[in-house]
Amino acid sequence: MLELFEKLQAFPLPLNGSLAFAKNWDMFTDDPSTHLENLVSTGRYAGTLQAFSTGVKLRTRYKSLLDQALARGKVSFWASGSERVVDTAHYFAAGFFRHDWRVDAHLHVIPETGELGGNTLTSGKTCLKYADNVDAKGHDYGYAKLSDFQSTYLPAVRERLSRENPAFPISDAGVWTMQELCGFETIAIGHSLWCSVFTHAEMETFAYARDLLHYYRAGPGNPYAGAMGHLWLNATANLLREGGEAAGHLFLSFVHDGDIVPMLAALDLFPQHPHLPTTHVDHSRIWRTSDVVPMGGRVVFERLICEIEPECWDNGPFYPNHKYCEPDRNETFVRINVNDGIVGLPGCAEGPGGSCLLDDFLSYVHKRGEEVGSFADLCGLSSEAPKHIKFLHQ
Repeated sequence: MLELFEKLQAFPLPLNGSLAFAKNWDMFTDDPSTHLENLVSTGRYAGTLQAFSTGVKLRTRYKSLLDQALARGKVSFWASGSERVVDTAHYFAAGFFRHDWRVDAHLHVIPETGELGGNTLTSGKTCLKYADNVDAKGHDYGYAKLSDFQSTYLPAVRERLSRENPAFPISDAGVWTMQELCGFETIAIGHSLWCSVFTHAEMETFAYARDLLHYYRAGPGNPYAGAMGHLWLNATANLLREGGEAAGHLFLSFVHDGDIVPMLAALDLFPQHPHLPTTHVDHSRIWRTSDVVPMGGRVVFERLICEIEPECWDNGPFYPNHKYCEPDRNETFVRINVNDGIVGLPGCAEGPGGSCLLDDFLSYVHKRGEEVGSFADLCGLSSEAPKHIKFLHQ
């Protein structure tokens, strides 16, 4: 982005058409190398505001669980060791617990380092075969797929902009940067003239390109993703099996969007068949990054205890007035809430409110673990490295 800004500043002629504004455009931050990696604190889309507001929203929704959790003592919660992730957790905690949240809770920061093995929130950093891209199907696989697709649409956009400004050198990479600026600047200050450079169809194509990147970098299209995501999924399933009285009533973890995506791949919550093509936009796709992991995206696993209506019968026509019923009973279910929308588990969403019977959910998670493979084996962990998450406990 800085390279594009400097090129615009150095260009001696006025710009025309879609780029007419760009000569007088100022970078929305005076320190892009730092600020682009930090939590946004200005504008209507500020990450700080969204994190705090989400805390208030979830406090309202789960107040009874919070009260039960606090009755046991301080509540532990977790964040991966990135400054913006930790900041997000802090702002959320101020809304969810209270302004002086450290009285009620303790944040555990889990380093984003490779030696943690399976005891991590950021499995993409500890699965070294994935991180090092040893077979070209790891972390860089998404960028390779992105590059394939970019070649199908960026040249036409570049040619359109070049016809308006033949003296200004525009590359495909420069067009991509302009499209990214539309989003980054909008988040930072609430609007961006860069968005008006492109047609609606061109921005839809850009959105698809971003979908491809996430899908193949750490989502269902990456062969490592399921095993990476199953670490946290399996640990959470064990907590749901134990229940609130035994394990604790609340477990809150904060990570990057690229760490949420593998968990969704492990769960197969948004099945995309066939895989997303790189030759054209699949307009009927299920996998959409803006729905799955928007800014401030979250996934909530709810453990529900529901009274089941008893099954009744009679012996009519001989004794039509004699009605027999099973005893009243409760059953435990799991419901999945993605960004404030209930998403049914494939093949298991017949319970109350689109939930899945706990035993069936646990069986599903176990089966998915067998399908996606062992994290330790797939990633080539050393014999000394931890194989599972150990820190998720109250």
